[in-house]
Amino acid sequence: MKRIIVQGSSRSNGNTNKIVQFLQSHLECDFIDLSECDIRQYDYKNRNQNDDFLTTIEKIVEYDLIIFATPVYWYSMSGIMKTFFDRITDCLNIDKEIGRKLHGKNMAAISCGSDSFDNDGFFIPFEKSAEYLGMYYFGHLHTWVEENDPSNSVLELIKDFSKKLK
Repeated sequence: MKRIIVQGSSRSNGNTNKIVQFLQSHLECDFIDLSECDIRQYDYKNRNQNDDFLTTIEKIVEYDLIIFATPVYWYSMSGIMKTFFDRITDCLNIDKEIGRKLHGKNMAAISCGSDSFDNDGFFIPFEKSAEYLGMYYFGHLHTWVEENDPSNSVLELIKDFSKKLK
C-alpha cells in the first residue's frame, strides 16, 4: 500500500513534524508539507487556479492511504489544513476526474497538541469528508508534545497506530 503524510502546520519543523517523523520511522510513507505549497483560499469565482493546489492533489491521489497531520489550533485543524480541505471542492466542481480518484482511497488523521486533551469532535471534519468523498476512514490519533518532545506513552500510541495503517 502506498502511503503519504500530508502535514498542515505553520511550522515545517514544529511539534507536528516530530510526530510525523516518528511515524515515518515505523511506517513507510512519502511526505508533503502544505506550508511549502502556495495554496490559496477557496474562491467561488475560481481565481485561484494558478496556485499549487492542483499539482499537490494530483500527487496525493496516486496514494492508497492519505494521512493528514495537523496541530490543534483553537480546538480545530490548522488554517493551512482547512484551506486544503476547502479546496477539495475544486475537485468536485472543476477537476472532477481528480475528485473521482479519491473515491475508494483510505484516510487517517493525526493531531498534535500541547496536552493529552482528546476532543473526538476534532476529527469529525476528517471523518465526514472521507465519507462524502467515498473514502474509507482508517481512524485517528491525538498526540501531544510536552517540553519539546513526545513522551514515551505518546510514542507507544504512534507505534500502535502505525500497525493499523500497514
